[in-house]
Amino acid sequence: MHAALLPWQIERPHESAALGDVQLESGETLCDFHQSYVTHGSLNAAGTNVVLVCSAITGNHHRLDYLIGPGRALDPGECFIVAVDPIGNGLSTSPSNSVKQPRMSFPRFTIRDMVTTQFLLLRDRLGVRRVRAVVGASMGGMQALQWAVSAPMPVDAAVVMTAAAKTSPWSIAVNEATRACLMADPAWNGTEFTRRPERGWQAWFWTQRVLASRSPEGIELAFPDAPALRSHVAGAMELWRDAGFDAHDFMYQSWAYDNHDVNRTPGLAAGRDALNGVSIPALFLAPALDLYNPASGVRAAAAQMPRAQFTEIASPHGHQSTHAVDSRDADFLNREIRDFLRSHAPPPR
Repeated sequence: MHAALLPWQIERPHESAALGDVQLESGETLCDFHQSYVTHGSLNAAGTNVVLVCSAITGNHHRLDYLIGPGRALDPGECFIVAVDPIGNGLSTSPSNSVKQPRMSFPRFTIRDMVTTQFLLLRDRLGVRRVRAVVGASMGGMQALQWAVSAPMPVDAAVVMTAAAKTSPWSIAVNEATRACLMADPAWNGTEFTRRPERGWQAWFWTQRVLASRSPEGIELAFPDAPALRSHVAGAMELWRDAGFDAHDFMYQSWAYDNHDVNRTPGLAAGRDALNGVSIPALFLAPALDLYNPASGVRAAAAQMPRAQFTEIASPHGHQSTHAVDSRDADFLNREIRDFLRSHAPPPR
C-alpha cells in the first residue's frame, strides 16, 4: 500500500529485486518473489555501513522516514539506509498482487521468512557484507529482534521499538478482533474476500488504527470533541483507501505477527532463551501505555539481552508514539537512536 506522501515522508525511487522462488520456514515455496525497497545514501567500499529499516504491519518503506536525513538518527551522509517492504504489504509480493499464488492460495509466512528475504536482498543484490544496525517499530521491531537472533549476516546493533520477543496474548486478541471485523463483512465468503469489505474495513480501522494504536489520553489531547475525531478518522480512511488497503494482505501479515517468537528460531537448543545469547548492543523503546503491544513485554525482552537498554518514550500517544503523530515524539526518538548508534559505533574495518 502506498498513499500520497505525508509532509514528513521522503520521495525515493522504488526498487524491486526479483529473488525467484523462496523456500519458507514451513517448507512451502513462495513463488516468484519480488522484494520492494528504497535506499538512502551510498554503500561504502567495505559494504558495512548499512542500516536496515523494517516496516510495521500494513506499513511500507516510509514508516520511519522521520528518522532519516542529515543530522537525524539515520544520516544518509554516513549510512547506506535500506528501507524494506515486508512480505505481504502490497508492494513486495503479497496475496493481493501474486500472480501464481493469489489471495488465500498464498502460503503462510513468518517474521523469520521476512528476515530471509531481506538477507537475500542485501547479500545477493546489494553486495552487503555486514549490517551496521537493524531498526524497526512494532512488526518492524519484531524483524529487528529476529535479525539479532538469527544473524544471517553479522549485525552490529539493533533498535527495537514497541516489540517484544514473543507476541503477547493481548496483541493476538487485538489481531483476532480486527480479523473478525473484516470477516464479518458480506464480502467474506468463508474462503476469501470477493470484493473490498467496506463495512468490515471501517470496523477494522476504528479497532486497529484508533482503539489499539492510540490511547485515551492521546485522543483527548489530539481531538477537542467527537466530531473532530470522526472527521480525522474519515480523512485517514480515505488515505488508506487510496493506498489500496487489501484485507487478504492484512490477514496474512497478522498471522505472521501472532506467531512471532524468537525462542522458536530453528537451530536453538531446546529450552534455550534466544535473547540471552545475543551479544550485540540493543536499544528498546516503548511508551508507558501501549494498547497493541504491552510495554511490559518490551521491558522483559531488554532485560534478557546482556547489552540491551530500555528507554521509555514519554508520550501520551500509545502505540502511535513511534508514528511521528507528534513532532516531540519524533525529536525524542531521533535523539535517543542517534546517540545510541554513535555510542556503539563499530571500529573501522
